[in-house]
Amino acid sequence: MRNKSFIVMTFLSPLLVVAMAALIGYLVTVNNEEVVKIAVHDQGALLKDGLKNDKKIRYTDLSALPINKARDEASKSYEGLIYVPDVAEAEQLQTKVQYISNDSPNMDFVANLEKVITDKVTRANLKELNFDYNKIEKAKGNASVKLSKFSGEETHKEGTLIKIVLGGISGYLIMMFVIIYGNMVMRSVIEEKTNRIIEIIISSVKPFKLMMGKIIGTSIAGLLQFIIWTILGLTLFFVLGALFNVPMGGAAGQVQAQAVQTPPQDIQIYLMELAKLPIFTIIISFIVYFIGGYFLYSSLYAAIGAAVDSETDSQQFLLPIILPLMLGVYVGFFTVISDPHGTVATIFSMIPLTSPIVMMMRIPFGVPLWELLLSVTILYATFFGVVWFAAKIYRIGILMYGKKPTYKEIFKWLKY
Repeated sequence: MRNKSFIVMTFLSPLLVVAMAALIGYLVTVNNEEVVKIAVHDQGALLKDGLKNDKKIRYTDLSALPINKARDEASKSYEGLIYVPDVAEAEQLQTKVQYISNDSPNMDFVANLEKVITDKVTRANLKELNFDYNKIEKAKGNASVKLSKFSGEETHKEGTLIKIVLGGISGYLIMMFVIIYGNMVMRSVIEEKTNRIIEIIISSVKPFKLMMGKIIGTSIAGLLQFIIWTILGLTLFFVLGALFNVPMGGAAGQVQAQAVQTPPQDIQIYLMELAKLPIFTIIISFIVYFIGGYFLYSSLYAAIGAAVDSETDSQQFLLPIILPLMLGVYVGFFTVISDPHGTVATIFSMIPLTSPIVMMMRIPFGVPLWELLLSVTILYATFFGVVWFAAKIYRIGILMYGKKPTYKEIFKWLKY
């Protein structure tokens, strides 16, 4: 923690994250500004009203050319060619329209083209049934459901997005911290083992204490970084709240959104919804789950470092450790987002190998206290069991040299 690079990166990392987010946003903007030229050969002018130019697509009508010449022209100067044959009935458009291109088309473009065709066929069908399409369109409503709690506090749809983003970031950070600091523990053990420093240390310290010292020391470094990032994040949050006059705490729900939102008011709504979240609970839970998850996995990383002589030899043992972390992330993103209190999300938030990630994704949506306590209890009970398991491997493997261990060999060490 006294290392200059550690201090610099602790304060520089949030800026790098913000810079990366800004870069991604800029690249998305640049990508959206690229104009795609599409040729159209519509013999009956059936889709003429539906295919309209916008910021991303420019349509050029080549219907005056024979289809073969239109294909040749499109292959040279255009991204693709929309071929609309002259059909007797509009319903035939559903299966007759072709998009010709050497490259795979953008799925949004294909979906929009299918929407235009569907609209054309629908209009034709309604006309045949003597319905006025314009009147039907005029009669359509535009519902907007107001959200509130039983206490009467008004909420917004943006609040769900905030919960998804905050939960996803928390779970992903835990996974990254566990992998990064777990690898630091493993490299430290391998370095001391290959330099034979460990033989001197072991003469004064028991292997179990040495392993726990490495794990606890590295976890303190990680928590220090997290605390600094939290302070910086909360400071930024309160500064933005003051700039946009966002009341903190329960009073945030009393601020009413205006009918027409300007950009500052949109930001105000997001800050209001963020202020309603149990920020203190999220921070404490992050620390608790980070410590539990980190201790659980780092003990395994330390055992692997003790069992091998180089990082190359460790690769065969790392996959079983990384897989549960990846599973936790995928389960979180594919189940918690759609149903944070569903059976799958609840079960994986109790399994100790995935609970640090999945539960952190669920907490912004509100989790009963008993579920939190049960999940934490299972996590830390499993940690103590894994530490006992890893310590037996550590105390044997730390003095083993010149032999590549196998799973069978490690299993034997557990019996010593």
